[in-house]
Amino acid sequence: MTRSVFRFLSRQPGPVEIGNATHMLRLPKSTDYRQWYQLRSESRDFLEPWEPTWRADEMTESAFRSRVIRNEQEFSSGQAVPLFIISRGGDQLIGGLTIGYIRRGAAQCCMIGYWMGERYAGMGHMAQAVKLSIPYIFSSLQLHRIEAACIPENHRSIRLLEKAGFQREGYLREYLKINGQWRDHLMFALLSQDSMQHKNSSD
Repeated sequence: MTRSVFRFLSRQPGPVEIGNATHMLRLPKSTDYRQWYQLRSESRDFLEPWEPTWRADEMTESAFRSRVIRNEQEFSSGQAVPLFIISRGGDQLIGGLTIGYIRRGAAQCCMIGYWMGERYAGMGHMAQAVKLSIPYIFSSLQLHRIEAACIPENHRSIRLLEKAGFQREGYLREYLKINGQWRDHLMFALLSQDSMQHKNSSD
C-alpha cells in the first residue's frame, strides 16, 4: 500500500535500525557522546579536508546533545534520517551516514552524506553502510532518487559511489563551503530502477 506524504510527515516515527550480520545503522543517542568524541577527535586531520569548518564548540558535550535533539526533530518532521554506523563486533561507533534534504511532492528524492573514522577507513565499512541505506531509502521512505556530491579530489568517495551504482550527472562550481573554502563538487545520482539493475548485474 502506498503511504501518503501527509502520513509520513505527520506520524511519530519509530526507531530506525537497519542492519546485517556485521553492521547496523541507527539514530544517534545522547549516550553516544563518549564514543563519538573519541572517534571524531582522533580523526580530525583525516576528516577536516572534506567537511565544513568545525566550530569552536564542535566537540563539546552540549553541542553534541543539541545536535542529537536537532536530529530527532528533523527525523520526526521527515526532513532527514541521520544515522550512526555501528560495527556489531563490540557495538563500536565507526562513522555516520545522513539521508538529508528529503524532498517530497514531485521530486521524491534525497541527498546522502557520510563520514568514517580514520582507523576504519578503506576497510569496506562505508560500502556496507551505503548498501544498507539504499533499500531503506527506496522502500521504507519510498523515494525515487538518491543524490550525492563529492569533491573531485576525493577519489575514495567517487569509487564508493560508482561501486554502489551511482552515475555521475554533473559538475557543480563552488557548490559547498568545505574547510573554509568554496569547493567544486561532482554530482552523482542513483534512481530506484538503477538500483534494481545494479543489484541484478551484481548477483
